[in-house]
Amino acid sequence: MAATRRHFLRSAVTTAVAVGAVSGTAVTASASGGATSGSAASDTAAGSGAVSANGWPIAAAPDDGGSVWTRPVPGTGFGVAVAIGDVETILVHVVRRFHYEVEALRDGDVIGYRAPATTKGYETNHASGTAVDIRPDCYPAGVKGGFFAPQAAVIRDILADCEGVVKWGGDFTTPDESHFQIDVPPTSPEVKRVADKFRAWNASPGEGAGVARDALDGDRRAAARALQRRQAA
Repeated sequence: MAATRRHFLRSAVTTAVAVGAVSGTAVTASASGGATSGSAASDTAAGSGAVSANGWPIAAAPDDGGSVWTRPVPGTGFGVAVAIGDVETILVHVVRRFHYEVEALRDGDVIGYRAPATTKGYETNHASGTAVDIRPDCYPAGVKGGFFAPQAAVIRDILADCEGVVKWGGDFTTPDESHFQIDVPPTSPEVKRVADKFRAWNASPGEGAGVARDALDGDRRAAARALQRRQAA
């Protein structure tokens, strides 16, 4: 059944009204997915000392002495190119929980870093290594409803783990359900605090990604819904 839904979404993208390459318009988007006019994000990406839409420094290339490196995703057998350090810890947690609890992932299913010239708007966050796309061909930009209710509940629970540091593209004005990005600037103390929480979980048996969690538990659902309302405000 899930495969049928993904097939439908791949077909539906041809009629979807989406941002940038999907719509073919000269529109960029803010860090949280709202449409804005102009090409400031693209111009910034091309400049010296460039930053992505969420304020993080853009890297010229991954695995080349800068801030973005391909890091292993434990339990999957593949890696993803992301900003090393706290961002890596957070985004790898997102990918791992998706893999264990939403759908099993294979090499090639997750896209991290993308070259600045290939991005604009919120997609520039890939160029700083602060965003990942999970199966973008299955959950194309501009199409909503790619996940069944239990899967969506787990995604909400993963976001609640991240306490607002990560935003899901499914909540953008023009949805991009494959997309997860760091949604706070590098100066935010929340990045280190949440990363430290995940590192402590990873070091503790019975905690962290890979441990069965009831995403429908009343307290967990309440926390997830509260975060959803806060991020939508």
